[in-house]
Amino acid sequence: MHPRARVPRAVFSPRAGSRSNSSVSSSSITSLDATPPTKKNPRTRKSLSTNPNIRMAAAMTAEKNTVHNGEVLVVDSLITESSTTQDEVARMCAGLIPDGQLTVLQRQLHADFLKIPMSFQLPPNYTGLDASKPWLMYWPLHALEVLDPDNQTDDILSRIGPSIMACLNEIEGAFGGGNGQIAHLAATYASLNALAISRDEHVWSQINRERLYKWLMSVKLPDGGFSMHVGGEEDVRAVYCALATAALLNIITPELTEGTAEWISRCQTYEGGIGGAPGNEAHGGYAFCGLAALCILGNPVDMIPKYLDVDSFVCWLSARQYQPEGGFSGRTNKLVDGCYSWWVGGCWSILEGALPWITSQDILWSKADLQKYILFCCQSPRGGLRDKPGKSSDFYHSCYVLSGLSEVQHRYSFKPKLRGSESGEWSFMWTYELESPDIVIIDEQNVVGPLNPVHVLPAGVGERMHDFYAALGTLEL
Repeated sequence: MHPRARVPRAVFSPRAGSRSNSSVSSSSITSLDATPPTKKNPRTRKSLSTNPNIRMAAAMTAEKNTVHNGEVLVVDSLITESSTTQDEVARMCAGLIPDGQLTVLQRQLHADFLKIPMSFQLPPNYTGLDASKPWLMYWPLHALEVLDPDNQTDDILSRIGPSIMACLNEIEGAFGGGNGQIAHLAATYASLNALAISRDEHVWSQINRERLYKWLMSVKLPDGGFSMHVGGEEDVRAVYCALATAALLNIITPELTEGTAEWISRCQTYEGGIGGAPGNEAHGGYAFCGLAALCILGNPVDMIPKYLDVDSFVCWLSARQYQPEGGFSGRTNKLVDGCYSWWVGGCWSILEGALPWITSQDILWSKADLQKYILFCCQSPRGGLRDKPGKSSDFYHSCYVLSGLSEVQHRYSFKPKLRGSESGEWSFMWTYELESPDIVIIDEQNVVGPLNPVHVLPAGVGERMHDFYAALGTLEL
């Protein structure tokens, strides 16, 4: 580690009236040995604060700090390629983020960039994404609607259905990455999300749910997991894509979900995060997939504490936010990346919405700092959102960076009384409200739309699709 290396941590500057006033402050905690107030986890026998990792995270968080603070907590004479690159990124970001100011979200510039796939032929360098056609529709469509629902013109919406249905593998009943390609869970997830945004019920009625269900069962594995395609790799992405697909189509059954929650539980690592499969390294994207999948399988208030070690998961998530950048990394000792504004930030949305005791007193990450990273470091001058300064914008990062900005600006809550407790309803019981100004200052010029935090769809969109299929009645599967 470089002599000026930084410790990945969630830090913030306490504000008058903020949640920090009721728990910890820079004057009340001055070292890692200090003990934050004891907070009881209603679903465990011990207090959350007895976990030494949580105590450390809370103590670091409570230190008075700003996005520009260059002070060093750990000094190590070993210089590595990783530490050098991390320092370079930190310097770039610190130079772009002024104290006490917010820049403007360049809505029109980003909207023009996001309309490219719907308006023009993509350039030759997109040939490598020939098996990702549904994603090249879902990513910009979702980002456009988060920016402003009025971006979705009738012309754009009318072309979604035919383009997506061209990727349908009629023999298998699910969607491939392009015309004539094999059915694939990732492509099916992206296709259904794009169709949900289209709101085209005529196209929805063309999907053969019985055939698609049979295909889902063909990629369900005996250990409870799923493979991405027949004979493909097994990982937690596949689990999430399969369950999200089944929830939207209202075809979740006990047969489909048998052993799946237990399989997800085995993916949690010694670090506390969730890996792609049992024994793999914890990763931000896989963490979201695993957590969101549990929220589809049942009531998250019960499912999350039952199948995850919440204390260690919270500690790992908290360690993903770096300073002075303010953004999240996806893995230990990796650089910040704008896409984790959602993959990690979305985990916080779900945890805070389902288990509010987690951050009701201890501030374990900073929404304000993440918003600054997004607005100052992730906006490309050519339009679109990017990984970090020096990188080019693309549709993938535009989708998940703007989703992260939505997560920053809204507080989500799980409301089980919104719907019945039938299988497949759980992921559509989320409400939202604008975040308190005590937590993050939101300029009206920068406000983006709310989401369903489980399906990563504009709020109300996934609910409408699910209700359409629910109205058709239960399938004889």
